Amino acid sequence: MTNSIKDLHEAQVIFVVGSNTTEAHPVLALEVIKALRGGATLIVADPRRIDLARKAHLHLPLRPGTNVALLKGMMRHVVDMGWQDDDFIAERTENYEAFCESLESMTVEQASDICGVPADDIRRAAELYATADRANILYAMGITQHHTGTNNVLSVANLAMLTGQIGGPGKGVNPLRGQSNVQGACDMGGLPDVFSGYQKVDNPDAIAKMEAAWGVTLADREKGMTVMEMMHAVDTGKIRSMYIMGENPVLSDPDQHHVEDTLGKVEFLVVQDIFLTETAEFADVVLPAASSFEKDGTFTNTERRIQRVRKALEPRGESMPDWRIVQSIANRMGAGWDYRSAEDIMREVAAVTPQYGGVTFSRLENVIPDVEYAQTDVCGLQWPCPTDDHPGTPILHSQQFSRGRGLFSAIEYIEPAELVSPEYPLILTTGRELVHYHTGTMTRQAAGLNALVPEARVEISQQDAARLGIEHGAPVRVTSLRGSIEPVAWVTDRVSPGLVFMAFHYAEAPANRLTGAESLDPIAKIPELKVTAVKVEALS
Repeated sequence: MTNSIKDLHEAQVIFVVGSNTTEAHPVLALEVIKALRGGATLIVADPRRIDLARKAHLHLPLRPGTNVALLKGMMRHVVDMGWQDDDFIAERTENYEAFCESLESMTVEQASDICGVPADDIRRAAELYATADRANILYAMGITQHHTGTNNVLSVANLAMLTGQIGGPGKGVNPLRGQSNVQGACDMGGLPDVFSGYQKVDNPDAIAKMEAAWGVTLADREKGMTVMEMMHAVDTGKIRSMYIMGENPVLSDPDQHHVEDTLGKVEFLVVQDIFLTETAEFADVVLPAASSFEKDGTFTNTERRIQRVRKALEPRGESMPDWRIVQSIANRMGAGWDYRSAEDIMREVAAVTPQYGGVTFSRLENVIPDVEYAQTDVCGLQWPCPTDDHPGTPILHSQQFSRGRGLFSAIEYIEPAELVSPEYPLILTTGRELVHYHTGTMTRQAAGLNALVPEARVEISQQDAARLGIEHGAPVRVTSLRGSIEPVAWVTDRVSPGLVFMAFHYAEAPANRLTGAESLDPIAKIPELKVTAVKVEALS
């Protein structure tokens, strides 16, 4: 996120695209609702009539997979009307001419035909966003989980730079992270091509720094593989063993049959988790990890805020904090690591990671930010915090971008990888529900939550249900090219005709048995989880 969560209160316009915020990020959504009560205008671009869409001043019900068309239509109208921020563009960006040329291939009417949003609504959204003094974009996996996910994100960045809506209070681009410490995991180098702090693994200066800190010679200086690339590498024999920590790919990854087949082929599988997940059932060795209540450390949340986590309970049984398990294994392999505590690790993090250079446990104990526009009722530090006396950074890119000038990208619309057909006439899009979380590893252990939503449901429109002879609450079969599942039908006005929706939390009817892993984003290697052609049939 370029901004703080409470900085949403400074925005005159909030544009939510590809985020079911009230269900996937409910605490943050409260701040959006507070901003609305304070007079902010809300635009929501989502295929479904989600709760936030019902609260919005303008809902743009785009077809799944058409984000680039919608955003290009908006930007074309901004340029046609002269609402671009010429001073910001001249002083802070580059490649604007090539970007403008790319807009010529998409009129508002063409965008409307592709994405299914009325042309006048596209124009209205463009006007609201571009002419506001302060406008803010929130997005999540409805933008990223496509085979054009990178282009979607670049289009969001183009819109913000075109209108100068970035780098100040109430204006920015704010991706909402999917799990509670996924920002911290990425910051610590949990990506295939970077060390901590997004320092590239093939950068000679970063390599030298890490070699000096660790007392080793880093022989392999090539970037690694993403999750999807790893799964495919097992098929070719390039990967023969896996170590999976705190993740349940049997339910979270696309094409469940392929994932299960892949895990069955792995010669040696280790799973480290707090419960025996569906993935752990395939493991040769299961290592019991401690929960967040049973360990010390830090979480870095979606607004880049580093916060202390303190142990409230002793780990149960033989379980241990993740770092202790990893260190024990490393030392049995001759590593010679000697971390005594989570604080020891944080000291190393600060020494080698520029954004965390001024972060220590002592500073995190009772830090209340005192810089302008910061949150005054939340402890922690927002990176970048490079030195011991730095107060943290609530707003990114206030003077310049990390690369210097912001780079406009010339993006063309590419249709979804999978389209409807006579055999599979509906589009399935997936996501989350409020009651359950991710693959249900924790929430489906709770009887109270299971009582609220006890079974998998497929949302289907009243028109499609009537046409197919499907009754509300009745069992149905949903089938794609990759398999079938049997949830219950949830007849609703939240989805339009031709669209169905499922959450992926449920092992008994796993939505990701249907989704595909064949078409990946060429840069991020993210699969197209949000667009799958299916058919739905009533079960007798």
